[in-house]
Amino acid sequence: MKKLGILAVALLAQVTFAQTNRFVYQVTMKPDASNKSDIKTENAYLDISPEKSMFYSENRIKRDSVMQANRQSGGARGFNRDQMESLRTNINYSIEKDKKNQKTLYKDRLGRDQYSYEEDRPLDWKILPETTKIGEYKVQKAETDFGGRKWTAWFTTDLPYQDGPYKFSGLPGLVVKAEDSSGDYSFDLMKNYKISDFPEMTTFGNIIKVKRTDYVKQQEKFKTDPMSFMNSQRGGGISAPMRIGGGGGGNQNSGDMRKRMEERVKEETKKNSNPIELK
Repeated sequence: MKKLGILAVALLAQVTFAQTNRFVYQVTMKPDASNKSDIKTENAYLDISPEKSMFYSENRIKRDSVMQANRQSGGARGFNRDQMESLRTNINYSIEKDKKNQKTLYKDRLGRDQYSYEEDRPLDWKILPETTKIGEYKVQKAETDFGGRKWTAWFTTDLPYQDGPYKFSGLPGLVVKAEDSSGDYSFDLMKNYKISDFPEMTTFGNIIKVKRTDYVKQQEKFKTDPMSFMNSQRGGGISAPMRIGGGGGGNQNSGDMRKRMEERVKEETKKNSNPIELK
Protein backbone atom coordinates (compact mmCIF):
# COMPACT_ATOMS: atom_id res chain seq x y z
CA MET A 1 0.00 0.00 0.00
CA LYS A 2 2.88 2.34 0.80
CA LYS A 3 4.41 1.68 -2.63
CA LEU A 4 1.07 2.34 -4.27
CA GLY A 5 0.81 5.63 -2.42
CA ILE A 6 4.28 6.69 -3.57
CA LEU A 7 3.39 5.71 -7.16
CA ALA A 8 0.17 7.72 -7.02
CA VAL A 9 2.05 10.80 -5.79
CA ALA A 10 4.65 10.35 -8.54
CA LEU A 11 1.96 10.05 -11.22
CA LEU A 12 0.15 13.11 -9.86
CA ALA A 13 3.42 15.06 -9.96
CA GLN A 14 3.96 14.03 -13.59
CA VAL A 15 0.43 15.10 -14.56
CA THR A 16 0.83 18.41 -12.76
CA PHE A 17 4.19 19.05 -14.44
CA ALA A 18 2.79 18.11 -17.83
CA GLN A 19 0.02 20.68 -17.57
CA THR A 20 0.14 23.68 -19.84
CA ASN A 21 0.19 27.14 -18.32
CA ARG A 22 -1.77 29.87 -20.11
CA PHE A 23 -0.70 33.49 -19.78
CA VAL A 24 -3.20 36.05 -21.05
CA TYR A 25 -1.74 39.26 -22.47
CA GLN A 26 -3.55 42.42 -23.43
CA VAL A 27 -2.12 43.51 -26.77
CA THR A 28 -2.47 47.18 -27.71
CA MET A 29 -1.77 48.14 -31.33
CA LYS A 30 -1.79 51.14 -33.66
CA PRO A 31 -1.77 49.23 -36.97
CA ASP A 32 -2.80 52.14 -39.23
CA ALA A 33 0.18 54.43 -39.89
CA SER A 34 -2.11 57.18 -41.20
CA ASN A 35 -4.38 57.10 -38.14
CA LYS A 36 -2.47 56.59 -34.88
CA SER A 37 -5.60 57.50 -32.91
CA ASP A 38 -7.17 54.23 -34.08
CA ILE A 39 -6.01 51.99 -31.23
CA LYS A 40 -6.82 48.28 -31.30
CA THR A 41 -6.85 46.20 -28.14
CA GLU A 42 -7.39 42.47 -27.82
CA ASN A 43 -6.24 39.51 -25.77
CA ALA A 44 -3.70 36.92 -26.82
CA TYR A 45 -2.63 33.66 -25.22
CA LEU A 46 0.87 32.44 -24.44
CA ASP A 47 0.52 28.74 -23.66
CA ILE A 48 3.65 27.20 -22.14
CA SER A 49 4.59 23.56 -21.55
CA PRO A 50 8.03 22.08 -20.76
CA GLU A 51 8.54 21.30 -24.47
CA LYS A 52 7.14 24.33 -26.29
CA SER A 53 5.07 27.49 -26.14
CA MET A 54 2.50 29.02 -28.49
CA PHE A 55 1.38 32.63 -28.85
CA TYR A 56 -1.85 33.43 -30.70
CA SER A 57 -5.04 35.47 -30.65
CA GLU A 58 -7.86 34.64 -28.26
CA ASN A 59 -10.35 35.58 -30.99
CA ARG A 60 -8.75 33.14 -33.42
CA ILE A 61 -9.60 30.20 -31.18
CA LYS A 62 -13.12 31.51 -30.69
CA ARG A 63 -13.58 31.94 -34.46
CA ASP A 64 -12.21 28.43 -35.06
CA SER A 65 -14.76 27.09 -32.57
CA VAL A 66 -17.65 28.84 -34.36
CA MET A 67 -16.48 27.61 -37.76
CA GLN A 68 -15.99 24.07 -36.48
CA ALA A 69 -19.51 24.01 -35.06
CA ASN A 70 -20.84 25.26 -38.39
CA ARG A 71 -19.01 22.52 -40.30
CA GLN A 72 -20.27 19.84 -37.93
CA SER A 73 -23.83 21.01 -38.52
CA GLY A 74 -23.26 20.74 -42.27
CA GLY A 75 -23.34 24.50 -42.65
CA ALA A 76 -27.13 24.41 -42.21
CA ARG A 77 -27.15 27.23 -39.67
CA GLY A 78 -24.89 29.53 -41.65
CA PHE A 79 -22.44 31.97 -40.13
CA ASN A 80 -23.65 34.64 -37.76
CA ARG A 81 -22.08 37.71 -39.39
CA ASP A 82 -22.27 39.88 -36.27
CA GLN A 83 -20.68 37.16 -34.18
CA MET A 84 -17.84 36.64 -36.65
CA GLU A 85 -17.27 40.39 -36.96
CA SER A 86 -16.97 40.66 -33.18
CA LEU A 87 -14.23 38.02 -33.31
CA ARG A 88 -12.09 39.73 -35.93
CA THR A 89 -8.42 39.92 -34.95
CA ASN A 90 -5.37 41.99 -35.78
CA ILE A 91 -3.21 39.10 -34.60
CA ASN A 92 -3.54 36.75 -37.55
CA TYR A 93 -0.22 35.04 -36.93
CA SER A 94 0.77 32.38 -34.43
CA ILE A 95 4.23 31.81 -32.98
CA GLU A 96 5.57 28.52 -31.66
CA LYS A 97 8.79 28.25 -29.69
CA ASP A 98 10.50 24.84 -29.62
CA LYS A 99 12.33 24.85 -26.30
CA LYS A 100 14.46 21.77 -26.94
CA ASN A 101 15.84 22.97 -30.27
CA GLN A 102 15.71 26.67 -29.41
CA LYS A 103 13.72 27.50 -32.54
CA THR A 104 10.98 30.08 -33.08
CA LEU A 105 8.43 29.31 -35.81
CA TYR A 106 6.18 32.02 -37.24
CA LYS A 107 2.97 31.08 -39.05
CA ASP A 108 0.57 33.32 -40.95
CA ARG A 109 -1.90 33.04 -43.80
CA LEU A 110 -1.33 34.77 -47.10
CA GLY A 111 -4.27 34.40 -49.44
CA ARG A 112 -5.49 30.84 -49.23
CA ASP A 113 -2.37 29.14 -47.84
CA GLN A 114 -0.50 29.21 -44.56
CA TYR A 115 3.17 30.17 -44.64
CA SER A 116 5.66 29.14 -41.98
CA TYR A 117 9.23 30.25 -41.38
CA GLU A 118 11.89 29.83 -38.74
CA GLU A 119 13.00 33.11 -37.19
CA ASP A 120 16.67 33.63 -38.11
CA ARG A 121 17.39 36.80 -36.10
CA PRO A 122 18.41 36.21 -32.48
CA LEU A 123 17.21 38.68 -29.87
CA ASP A 124 20.17 40.52 -28.37
CA TRP A 125 18.99 41.74 -24.97
CA LYS A 126 20.63 44.36 -22.79
CA ILE A 127 19.61 43.70 -19.20
CA LEU A 128 19.52 46.85 -17.09
CA PRO A 129 19.74 47.16 -13.27
CA GLU A 130 16.41 49.00 -12.96
CA THR A 131 13.67 47.09 -11.13
CA THR A 132 10.08 47.82 -10.17
CA LYS A 133 6.85 46.00 -9.47
CA ILE A 134 4.10 45.31 -11.99
CA GLY A 135 1.04 43.83 -10.35
CA GLU A 136 2.23 41.11 -8.00
CA TYR A 137 5.55 40.56 -9.77
CA LYS A 138 8.95 42.08 -9.13
CA VAL A 139 10.33 42.87 -12.58
CA GLN A 140 13.61 43.96 -14.14
CA LYS A 141 14.17 46.09 -17.24
CA ALA A 142 15.71 44.91 -20.51
CA GLU A 143 16.03 46.43 -23.97
CA THR A 144 16.53 45.14 -27.49
CA ASP A 145 16.32 46.28 -31.12
CA PHE A 146 14.24 43.92 -33.24
CA GLY A 147 12.29 44.16 -36.48
CA GLY A 148 13.03 47.85 -36.91
CA ARG A 149 11.75 48.80 -33.45
CA LYS A 150 13.42 49.49 -30.10
CA TRP A 151 11.73 47.41 -27.41
CA THR A 152 11.67 47.74 -23.64
CA ALA A 153 10.69 44.63 -21.69
CA TRP A 154 10.08 43.99 -18.02
CA PHE A 155 10.68 40.39 -16.95
CA THR A 156 10.18 38.51 -13.71
CA THR A 157 12.01 35.59 -12.15
CA ASP A 158 9.06 35.03 -9.80
CA LEU A 159 7.72 32.54 -12.36
CA PRO A 160 9.76 29.53 -13.63
CA TYR A 161 9.61 30.46 -17.34
CA GLN A 162 12.07 32.07 -19.72
CA ASP A 163 9.59 33.13 -22.36
CA GLY A 164 7.31 35.95 -23.41
CA PRO A 165 4.64 37.13 -25.85
CA TYR A 166 5.28 37.41 -29.57
CA LYS A 167 8.87 36.37 -30.43
CA PHE A 168 10.28 37.63 -27.13
CA SER A 169 12.42 35.08 -25.29
CA GLY A 170 15.99 34.64 -24.11
CA LEU A 171 15.66 36.59 -20.87
CA PRO A 172 16.19 34.91 -17.47
CA GLY A 173 12.47 35.14 -16.70
CA LEU A 174 8.98 35.66 -18.10
CA VAL A 175 8.22 38.91 -19.93
CA VAL A 176 5.44 40.65 -18.01
CA LYS A 177 5.38 43.77 -20.19
CA ALA A 178 6.92 44.77 -23.53
CA GLU A 179 6.49 48.04 -25.41
CA ASP A 180 8.18 49.64 -28.40
CA SER A 181 9.70 53.12 -28.10
CA SER A 182 7.06 54.77 -30.32
CA GLY A 183 4.18 53.37 -28.26
CA ASP A 184 2.68 51.62 -31.28
CA TYR A 185 2.67 48.14 -29.76
CA SER A 186 2.55 46.84 -26.20
CA PHE A 187 1.99 43.50 -24.47
CA ASP A 188 0.79 43.45 -20.85
CA LEU A 189 0.34 40.30 -18.78
CA MET A 190 -3.16 40.24 -17.30
CA LYS A 191 -3.57 36.81 -15.70
CA ASN A 192 -2.55 33.17 -15.92
CA TYR A 193 -4.08 29.76 -15.25
CA LYS A 194 -3.58 26.11 -16.12
CA ILE A 195 -5.16 24.34 -19.10
CA SER A 196 -5.17 20.63 -19.92
CA ASP A 197 -3.40 20.92 -23.27
CA PHE A 198 -2.70 23.13 -26.28
CA PRO A 199 -5.80 23.82 -28.40
CA GLU A 200 -6.13 22.39 -31.88
CA MET A 201 -5.42 25.15 -34.40
CA THR A 202 -7.51 25.07 -37.59
CA THR A 203 -5.45 25.31 -40.78
CA PHE A 204 -6.82 26.22 -44.20
CA GLY A 205 -5.13 25.61 -47.53
CA ASN A 206 -1.59 24.33 -47.91
CA ILE A 207 1.19 24.73 -45.34
CA ILE A 208 4.18 26.23 -47.10
CA LYS A 209 7.54 26.33 -45.31
CA VAL A 210 9.82 29.10 -46.53
CA LYS A 211 12.78 31.17 -45.37
CA ARG A 212 11.88 34.38 -43.58
CA THR A 213 13.22 36.54 -46.42
CA ASP A 214 11.07 34.63 -48.92
CA TYR A 215 8.01 35.09 -46.72
CA VAL A 216 8.59 38.87 -46.69
CA LYS A 217 8.74 38.85 -50.51
CA GLN A 218 5.51 36.82 -50.76
CA GLN A 219 3.83 39.14 -48.28
CA GLU A 220 4.72 42.17 -50.42
CA LYS A 221 3.33 40.43 -53.54
CA PHE A 222 0.08 39.73 -51.70
CA LYS A 223 -0.24 43.36 -50.55
CA THR A 224 0.52 44.72 -54.04
CA ASP A 225 -1.90 42.52 -55.97
CA PRO A 226 -3.91 40.16 -53.74
CA MET A 227 -6.02 38.64 -56.52
CA SER A 228 -3.07 37.77 -58.76
CA PHE A 229 -1.31 36.31 -55.74
CA MET A 230 -4.27 34.09 -54.83
CA ASN A 231 -4.81 33.04 -58.43
CA SER A 232 -1.20 31.89 -58.56
CA GLN A 233 -1.62 29.68 -55.50
CA ARG A 234 -2.25 26.00 -56.03
CA GLY A 235 -5.89 25.23 -56.64
CA GLY A 236 -6.83 28.85 -57.42
CA GLY A 237 -10.29 30.04 -56.52
CA ILE A 238 -11.52 31.44 -53.25
CA SER A 239 -10.66 29.79 -49.97
CA ALA A 240 -13.31 29.07 -47.36
CA PRO A 241 -12.15 31.72 -44.83
CA MET A 242 -12.30 34.45 -47.48
CA ARG A 243 -16.01 33.80 -48.00
CA ILE A 244 -16.97 34.44 -44.39
CA GLY A 245 -19.53 37.19 -44.00
CA GLY A 246 -20.00 37.47 -47.76
CA GLY A 247 -23.75 37.02 -47.42
CA GLY A 248 -26.15 36.44 -50.25
CA GLY A 249 -25.04 32.92 -51.12
CA GLY A 250 -25.77 31.59 -54.58
CA ASN A 251 -27.12 34.80 -56.11
CA GLN A 252 -23.63 36.27 -56.39
CA ASN A 253 -21.39 35.54 -59.34
CA SER A 254 -17.68 34.85 -58.90
CA GLY A 255 -16.74 38.20 -60.49
CA ASP A 256 -18.67 40.16 -57.87
CA MET A 257 -17.20 38.06 -55.09
CA ARG A 258 -13.67 38.56 -56.39
CA LYS A 259 -14.15 42.30 -56.70
CA ARG A 260 -15.47 42.58 -53.13
CA MET A 261 -12.69 40.37 -51.83
CA GLU A 262 -10.04 42.45 -53.57
CA GLU A 263 -11.51 45.66 -52.15
CA ARG A 264 -11.62 44.11 -48.68
CA VAL A 265 -8.02 42.89 -48.83
CA LYS A 266 -6.76 46.27 -50.07
CA GLU A 267 -8.70 48.06 -47.32
CA GLU A 268 -7.29 45.74 -44.67
CA THR A 269 -3.77 46.25 -46.07
CA LYS A 270 -4.24 50.01 -45.71
CA LYS A 271 -5.46 49.58 -42.14
CA ASN A 272 -2.38 47.48 -41.36
CA SER A 273 0.22 49.86 -42.78
CA ASN A 274 2.12 50.03 -39.45
CA PRO A 275 3.11 46.38 -38.83
CA ILE A 276 4.81 45.21 -35.68
CA GLU A 277 7.96 44.51 -37.70
CA LEU A 278 9.08 47.41 -39.89
CA LYS A 279 12.00 45.50 -41.40
